[in-house]
Amino acid sequence: MEELLDVYDKLGNHVGCYPRRECHGNPALIHRVVHVVVFDRELKHILLQKRSKNKTIQPGKWDTAVGGHVNAGEELSAAACRELREELGIDSPLEFFFEDKIRNEIESEDVFVYKTVSDGPFDYQREEIDAVEFFDLRKFADPTCRCREDFTPNLQKELALILEKMGIAVKQ
Repeated sequence: MEELLDVYDKLGNHVGCYPRRECHGNPALIHRVVHVVVFDRELKHILLQKRSKNKTIQPGKWDTAVGGHVNAGEELSAAACRELREELGIDSPLEFFFEDKIRNEIESEDVFVYKTVSDGPFDYQREEIDAVEFFDLRKFADPTCRCREDFTPNLQKELALILEKMGIAVKQ
């Protein structure tokens, strides 16, 4: 059975449910997702996931460690906690990280970002994720960082905001 996503108009009103394949890349069918940015205890490293090579959108790219769709009527923080449990197998308190949502045009999503701190262990979904690894956050501020080419566009936006909020200058 095909996954249905709750869809919203540009004003944030729920307009119904549509199949995932109709939503991605369709600016008229906006859906909501939550991402949880997982830091180590010292806030120097960030956990990323390598998307499964079997994914239909951006396979094999590095992305935020936890992300998933929000169901209609579901509180954003509850969705973030649910995704954290489902994708990494951990329960952890969350903090709201950004005041604004991030717009992902590729997948027609409004992304709401939370943060948490955890050193693992992580029991991630092997069918969805090829690997999870901690990365040095300060390396992303360097424009010569070759790994940027392997990041999803959404992750690049999130990292720029994270670095800005943490007071780390991003070199152009």
